[in-house]
Amino acid sequence: MEEKALKTSWKQRLVIGLIAFLLLGSSIAIYVFIVLGQEVDYSRMTTTQLQTAYEKTTNEYTEIASELSNKYFDEFVAYKSNVKGYNSNTANANGVTTKDLKEGDGEELGENYSAYYIGWCSDESIFDSSLDDYEEPTSLLAPLNVTPDNLIEGWYIGVQGMKYGGIREITIPGTLAYGDKQEICGGTNSPLKFIILAIPEDKRLTEISESLNKIYTALANAYSESYSSDSSNEDYSTSEEMTEEK
Repeated sequence: MEEKALKTSWKQRLVIGLIAFLLLGSSIAIYVFIVLGQEVDYSRMTTTQLQTAYEKTTNEYTEIASELSNKYFDEFVAYKSNVKGYNSNTANANGVTTKDLKEGDGEELGENYSAYYIGWCSDESIFDSSLDDYEEPTSLLAPLNVTPDNLIEGWYIGVQGMKYGGIREITIPGTLAYGDKQEICGGTNSPLKFIILAIPEDKRLTEISESLNKIYTALANAYSESYSSDSSNEDYSTSEEMTEEK
């Protein structure tokens, strides 16, 4: 092949340069909106931009969660041995009971805060936890963001008077857990136990989580519109073919 056949024309170089400029501009815009916290209308972004934004935001969320895990993991995982079986009838009869495993050294919990937790049933089985792997944990997942009325009633009763940095064991009767509306621990009206480490709300995680929800919604809408458009074009093509055949 001749050497000059491998060379690009000035028009081709111009197009390539324009594409590179647009991609760079898109990345910079996403950085400014996400990292610098500027408001962004995700509905006006392309599918590619949304995918890039979702990846960047997810990575940032993971980094912050890892940072918090490094800070609290060793302390929290030490209380894993407190997970033991208990009598369901007694737990239901006694109402919400608490036991402070460690007194907090901060202020009393506000309405919004974060928490690491282990939740288990009377037979000692774990139904949920902040540990990445309950049998052999190596890190903590992102902490639970607690706000008014987003958890079971017994949780709020159990953390009353608790301070930031504190670790508390809470026993919740079935009526103040999921009652007869949801099966858990093998049935309804099941009592639950939790070990809870309460920490101040990390607003970075809260804001990033909100952004992820918005990006996810925008992506879902973009995919839906793309699918609808493809289906319409396919129906139109099929209709044209049928008309030509006639």
